[in-house]
Amino acid sequence: MIPLGSCTMKLNATTEMMPVTWQPLQICILLLLPNRHRGFRATQKNILQEVFKNLGDILCTITGFDSFSLQPNVGAAGEYECTGGLTSPWWIGVDVCHLNLHKTFCVPHGGGGPEIGPIGVKKHLAPYLPSHPVSKPLGTVSAAPWGSTLILPISYTYIAMMGSQGLTYAYNIPILNANYLEKRLESHYPILFRGVSGTVAHEFIVDLRPLKTSAGIEPEDVAKRLIDYRFYGLTMSCSIPGTLMIEPTESESKAELDRFCDALISIRQEIAEIEKGTVDINNNVIKGAPHPPQLLMADKWTKPYSREYAAYPAPWLRRVDNVYGDRNPSATT
Repeated sequence: MIPLGSCTMKLNATTEMMPVTWQPLQICILLLLPNRHRGFRATQKNILQEVFKNLGDILCTITGFDSFSLQPNVGAAGEYECTGGLTSPWWIGVDVCHLNLHKTFCVPHGGGGPEIGPIGVKKHLAPYLPSHPVSKPLGTVSAAPWGSTLILPISYTYIAMMGSQGLTYAYNIPILNANYLEKRLESHYPILFRGVSGTVAHEFIVDLRPLKTSAGIEPEDVAKRLIDYRFYGLTMSCSIPGTLMIEPTESESKAELDRFCDALISIRQEIAEIEKGTVDINNNVIKGAPHPPQLLMADKWTKPYSREYAAYPAPWLRRVDNVYGDRNPSATT
């Protein structure tokens, strides 16, 4: 599990990624570069434009907007964001917003890119969308007329395969997952910003600020200790300093969610030992995390806790269970 968030890692089907490798599509993209736009063949242009038009029409249907520009590579090219991952922006009265296709529509965003952030508007704002000399010279926000063109088929394929019911179901799951995590963790950590019904959306914020006073623990310390539990570090101080944001995707099983909760609960117990004064506030397993192999295998060990506890704080970390995999095969159709 990578709890950093859905805009970082979503489970991408191979089918969605295959168009990126298609040479005819890559050639079409090259021919769309600004200094080549007069030279590309009409058939290639029509193929791509059909994909772009269909994707734009689908996004309009989903959001209730009248027009979309696919040109912005990222939300920063038009930061009018309305998130709501089951509520149509049109339904709540929004006139303009950008969509993170890398968040909701499966464009892989790990490692810093690629991104794409189309801007959707109501009819009265459509004339002011960014354009390009390929279409009309109103103004551009990206060098290419359709932004990150090569990755648009990823979202298009994902939406086409999922369909309306599939998309709705997929968006329900991360909300369910987030609320499951929140309920398991609420008795161990303060949770910020619940709704009126006591629930959270697809992400929630854990408040670690009291731990700085009680145990000298910062969000970075918890994130680093999570690495020892074989989890990727969480988003730190998003919106509020001294907090952690947890954002599961729809890709995680209940067993993986429980394993993640168990890790955070175990870390909270480690913090409690600091609060009790049974371990040193400056020299403890959390402040020493993460524990890389070169430290664990060094000839000399000077920490006040054992190597074993540093490296294997949970039972699932001790071995790879090959036998389980052999005895519990899974099949896909």
